[in-house]
Amino acid sequence: MNSARLGFRRLWALLAALAALGVTGVASAFVYPEHRDIAVLAVQGLDPARRAVFDGLWRDARVAHESRLCEQGADAAQSTAPSCIDWAALAAISGDHSCSSEELTRTVLDSDWILAVADVAAQLKIDLSKIDVLPSVDQMPGSKEPIQDIKRRVQTENARAERQNALRTADIRLQRADAEYATRAGANNAHFLLARPHTGTTLQEYGQLVLKPGSDISALGVYAWYHLSALQKATRLAREQLAPDERNALARAMLFDEAFALHFLEDAFASGHVAGTWGNTAQRKGTHDYYNETGLEAFTWSGGSDSIVLMGDAHMRPEDAERAGATARESVEQLLDMVAGQSRTANLPYTPDALLTPESLNVCKTNNLPKRPEALPEAREDYVHVYVVDLGEVLRPTPVPGLGPGLGAMPRFRSEVGPFIGLSGAMDGRSIDGGFTPTDGQGFVGGVDLAFRAGLGLDGVMSDAGDGLVFLSLGLRGDSASSNKISNGSLATAAGNLAAAVPARMGVSTRLRMPYYVIPGDLLLMSPLYFISPRSYTAMAVTSGNGGLLHWQAAWATGIGRFQFVLGREIGVTFYGGIGDDRVIAPPETVGGTGRIVAFKSTAYDFPILEYRPYRSFASNQSSTVMLQLFANADVPHGEKVTAPVGAVNPDLQTVWSFGLRLVFDWRYYP
Repeated sequence: MNSARLGFRRLWALLAALAALGVTGVASAFVYPEHRDIAVLAVQGLDPARRAVFDGLWRDARVAHESRLCEQGADAAQSTAPSCIDWAALAAISGDHSCSSEELTRTVLDSDWILAVADVAAQLKIDLSKIDVLPSVDQMPGSKEPIQDIKRRVQTENARAERQNALRTADIRLQRADAEYATRAGANNAHFLLARPHTGTTLQEYGQLVLKPGSDISALGVYAWYHLSALQKATRLAREQLAPDERNALARAMLFDEAFALHFLEDAFASGHVAGTWGNTAQRKGTHDYYNETGLEAFTWSGGSDSIVLMGDAHMRPEDAERAGATARESVEQLLDMVAGQSRTANLPYTPDALLTPESLNVCKTNNLPKRPEALPEAREDYVHVYVVDLGEVLRPTPVPGLGPGLGAMPRFRSEVGPFIGLSGAMDGRSIDGGFTPTDGQGFVGGVDLAFRAGLGLDGVMSDAGDGLVFLSLGLRGDSASSNKISNGSLATAAGNLAAAVPARMGVSTRLRMPYYVIPGDLLLMSPLYFISPRSYTAMAVTSGNGGLLHWQAAWATGIGRFQFVLGREIGVTFYGGIGDDRVIAPPETVGGTGRIVAFKSTAYDFPILEYRPYRSFASNQSSTVMLQLFANADVPHGEKVTAPVGAVNPDLQTVWSFGLRLVFDWRYYP
């Protein structure tokens, strides 16, 4: 295989891995500390009798694991550097840091990294608590003059930047602690609500839709699956005389199943997950991000004309936590009443075949809800009817999801994820010291560039601070003559462009951008690893897209836009003299001689160092932005040949170094 084909295959492997990266990071609803706070509220709100049952079950679950599982099941005072994991934290670890209750159990009881994850989450909670929740303009003191509105907008952008930076720092630390953090979620809809098929869908019809075997996996489908597993285990705890070891194992498995279920029930209250899950990956992520940040008005299955406003991840308000906590509490109460033998509206049949071990359904890899494998002690229709009634008690206060595609569907938004084609226009100016021939004084060169681009958009895969953008561009560039001359004499003035230290030129421009792990280009060099260990290579790509191993390239949000150190991520190469040689005047070969006219070609290497871009929003299938780049440039001449006087010796032209500022307009179309 020749080197060109090998390079192409390596680039294709890189794009395949980054495409896999592009469908990750779209599942988050509430962030870890928000999930945990909701579970804490659920436990704290239990009445004394049920709280006693819960505490007893938690004591049983802790046996032989007292050093890892906290004494309190819901410790509201727990902060950074925790020494143990409480039950409330299990709901936060579920889904985002484990794919099943079985994996959740192993992770919490046996892993070395889960306490580091809990520490990051506690710090994130502290960081988010310091960000002001801004009032509306009507609530602000003073008049409603335009200056007040401007002030509020500035405060809003500053708060948004602080939140992005807090999430960026947490994401980087979480990825460092949990190597599979960004790649675990996959591309399914396990954390989202299924869209309603029509406006007349009832709660019972919706419950049957999400529970039907073969239906698309969804947040409430996962909740129902795991809550049912916990309830089945509860029937054994209520009816059987078990040996102490068996009872402890069953209590632990039941509580872990229920905590795993609650993660997805809590997701149902995140605004970005209520809008309905349909469209491609970029639309799902863009819609998810938009509504999580801006909020969403919704109604609940309980009926009535009163609406609620929902927020999403990292934007949870106290009223959001209380609402989700009350619903989570209803689910926990069902479980505790089942263990205590308390009668409810519907009583789940005794299930002696319920396993002593945690549920193993992998929600990261399952696209359709499977049929439950266990033997049922009752007729199937009666069993499902009883459970739908039980489930209805929990679902009534949950938000009614949006409609699917068609009339009445909520507006969809798009993120920068997926392959694109586009155009880029740029204007730049750079300062040079000298020229291709010995020249006194500094000068200035201006240039314009128009290029066609194709690549893979991965901006903000884990957060808005990320940048996994990959593209290759081809275009035309034109430069003005430099403001400094080879001399200040009348001859130089008369010679015009020939006497410029750097002449006016046209060239073919190319540009390549891709993230890197440690050194520029290492993802391309390491691409064969993708065929040996896709998980390891994708983890490298995720880290690269979020600032690299050293995190120097992570973007930093401010109230006026985003700044990022990008040296090594992008290189531009311009080939001058391709159509015809450029010419410049060189000093005479001998003292007192005449100057030499030299034809030459050159290759300019452009290295962006720092870039600034304002925030931008996306819709439909197009995006555009304006960006500023500080860059360095090395213009290397070659192929020098004296054209006059004939026979003169070719001079050695020197490399021209420069620094400049570029204004870039970037338009992309996502098919």
